[in-house]
Amino acid sequence: MDGKRTSNTAGNPIKCRAAIARKAGEPLVIEEVIVAPPNHHEVRIKILCTSLCHTDVTFWKLEHPPAIFPIILGHEAVGVVESVGEGVHEVVEGDTVIPIFLADCGECIDCLSKKSNLCTKFPPRPSHGMQRDETSRFTDINGETLYHFLNVSSFTEYTVLDIAHVTKTDPTIPANRACLLSCGVSTGVGAAWKTAKVEAGTTVAIFGLGAIGLAVAEGARLCGAKRIIGIDVNQDKCEIGKKFGVTDFVNSHNIGDKTLSQIIIEMTDGGADYCFECVGLTSLVNEAYASCRKGWGKTVMVGIDHPGAMLTLSSFEILHSGKSLMGSFFGGLKPKSDIHVLEKFYLDKELQLDEFVTHEVDFEDINKAFDLLLDGKSLRCVIYMNK
Repeated sequence: MDGKRTSNTAGNPIKCRAAIARKAGEPLVIEEVIVAPPNHHEVRIKILCTSLCHTDVTFWKLEHPPAIFPIILGHEAVGVVESVGEGVHEVVEGDTVIPIFLADCGECIDCLSKKSNLCTKFPPRPSHGMQRDETSRFTDINGETLYHFLNVSSFTEYTVLDIAHVTKTDPTIPANRACLLSCGVSTGVGAAWKTAKVEAGTTVAIFGLGAIGLAVAEGARLCGAKRIIGIDVNQDKCEIGKKFGVTDFVNSHNIGDKTLSQIIIEMTDGGADYCFECVGLTSLVNEAYASCRKGWGKTVMVGIDHPGAMLTLSSFEILHSGKSLMGSFFGGLKPKSDIHVLEKFYLDKELQLDEFVTHEVDFEDINKAFDLLLDGKSLRCVIYMNK
């Protein structure tokens, strides 16, 4: 369908509601906005539901660049194609799709390789407009430009995305579950499955049991890990972790004078086969690396620290330990192929998604979702645009 327009709204601006972040840390304001029609290689979608990720909260609180206001946040969602621009062939009006912040252009050397998911044509960066021309598709009713977030902006009834950020999905999967595959759950599961390539019968240590860490546990469980050690400051995560395959729990506030790495090495007789840092603290990356078994241990960074954070590792240890340290962006997943594998896992009742959803709210109550996450009460809160 190359630019063909059949819907009543196709080709025209749409007036709808959006939750706008106008100042850092202040409650979102639901306002009427104007969403422009899609340009070449773009898709306009109607958001069915969206979920709140900690990355949204991080940028909402950020007072300095790359933060920018006013902005429409949100990047975990599922929706239906309302219209497409010229040059779009992958989807048609009415298709159910998942928007994904990471591009998959299908043309560059990285997208064509099995070794990388980091698109060269549209590299991961905090773009505040459409990546091809850096302009916004959002304005408020006074004509003020509203900025995009992570190439998605899902806290709105309609949004515009580049086709490189759109993945067609199975419409039989409930929208309040499909949206979880847009970022957090996929990132965690992928980190274990695609990045680390966790092997059956091995031992895994996960530093931080938020939604991402629990998704890593879920991925390790799917890979057949024999022992999954969860580390967190919240004792409640002990019981929660069991739902996702965590076999042992360490409360890092209750280890006395020992370091976490000393505890993990003692528990595993030499160190875990795989360690995952899921908080975003350089100090924990060091502990995770120290907790890995010599010779073949892998440490995977999944959490995001501030851009200037630096790691300090002993070159002697790196040389003599034989361990590896790697990063995992979106779990190493290729959006337009690997998401379909996760969908099949869910439909075959192998991958758990229901257990990640702890709360659901209407769009009008979107600020409640922020409160729940800030208070540590939710893993994922699903926000219905029109329940």
